Amino acid sequence: MPDPKEQHGMTSHEATEVAGTTPGSATAGGRLPLHRVLGYASTDTAGNLLYCMVTSFVLYYYTDVFGISLAAAGTILLIARILDAFDAPIWGFIIDRTRTRWGQSRPYWLLVTPFFAVFFVMLFWSPDLGSGGKFVWALVTYLLFGIAYTGIATPITSILPNLSNDSGERITLNSYRMVGGNVGYFVPATFTLGLVAFFGGGNDIVGWRATAAFFAVVGVALLAYAFCTTREINTERQRPLPIRHSVRAVRGNWPWVVLVAAFVLYWLGNSARTSVLVYFTEYQLGDKNFAAVLNGLVLFQVLGIVLIPFLVRKLSKTRVLQLGFLVAALGQVAMTFAGSSHVALAVCWSLASLGTGIAVSMPFAMLSDTVDYGEWRNGVRAAGFLTAIGSSFCIKIGSGLGGFIPSMIMSSAGYRAGQQQTDAALSAIGFSFSWLPAIFFVAGAVVMLAYRRYERMEPQVRSALAAV
Repeated sequence: MPDPKEQHGMTSHEATEVAGTTPGSATAGGRLPLHRVLGYASTDTAGNLLYCMVTSFVLYYYTDVFGISLAAAGTILLIARILDAFDAPIWGFIIDRTRTRWGQSRPYWLLVTPFFAVFFVMLFWSPDLGSGGKFVWALVTYLLFGIAYTGIATPITSILPNLSNDSGERITLNSYRMVGGNVGYFVPATFTLGLVAFFGGGNDIVGWRATAAFFAVVGVALLAYAFCTTREINTERQRPLPIRHSVRAVRGNWPWVVLVAAFVLYWLGNSARTSVLVYFTEYQLGDKNFAAVLNGLVLFQVLGIVLIPFLVRKLSKTRVLQLGFLVAALGQVAMTFAGSSHVALAVCWSLASLGTGIAVSMPFAMLSDTVDYGEWRNGVRAAGFLTAIGSSFCIKIGSGLGGFIPSMIMSSAGYRAGQQQTDAALSAIGFSFSWLPAIFFVAGAVVMLAYRRYERMEPQVRSALAAV
């Protein structure tokens, strides 16, 4: 195994500095000041504020507002997600080669934010075009928004290994981040339809456009706050890496491979349940506004996130993640037996959200450990590349396919926008809403069986890196 100290060209004095911190940062066993923790949390609040409005409503918006067929809308989600998923490694390479006075990851919350906001508003602009023009507009704006989102989201995860050197502190930081992310999800998921009605005054096109602009302004303010309050440590280890060195960090990094596979399965399941929710409440229940109630109950994810620091004291991180997957699957399956009871559906949705809160949070924290593993095994600390694939790539591939697969199932069963649905279409909606996400969640729990052996190696890895 290459000597990490030699790989990075570090002197003994530099290695000693790596084990320490910059002023005002957390030591190996210390804690970050509250304003920096909140600054980090606000990154995911901003990202989810915009991104989750897209993942929750874009399929419905395309079919029932913008006027694109369900098959065309599903195709857009698939094409755009596959294409822009591959910008994740590019962003990772860029971050690994970045070295500025602001740090390695943090500058991109300043540089990319304006594009993130503008492309988001364009996505919901609804220009008066023909069917072909609408398809092209939707595809291009969705693709541009996805690229900009990756430029925001990749640094959120890649900065975590450089906020603290302590694994427990990273889990705590990530928990705060995920709570912030849940707030960012809760607001658009719960209030979007109401804001559309308020701003539009009966004109859905104006309502969606104004709502997007409102959320974009809030997101820009939050990312500006994050940029001003966060700081990076491990600056001595943040060497600009050639692309071949970043790729080398993957070699033999099996814990990273396992985690990536599990995270893709999570996003497949989560995107399936959220993208079909508004169809389920409108056509199965006859109460579209109940979608806002269920989306509000997604705050049960926060309870799952809050439980994580306590669960990891009793169970391994692998077992905690598996527990989250299985609880989410149980909640999804239970909704099949809830019928049209609003109360029963709310209970089952809350149970599934408790599980997804655990399942979505743990991989982000565990990716930091795979960055350490890659440095220990290959002598390359490629935080940007590894976390870009492990987070943004997984989110985009998973959410793209998670929206595409239900759209194809529903389309093949005869779904027609704004019309009374056939029994076959209603069955397809019900399956896509409950059983399909559960299948993906169970598969994620099974994949994580392969991770436990690597988790046992983490003390050895951290000790070796600390001794460099």
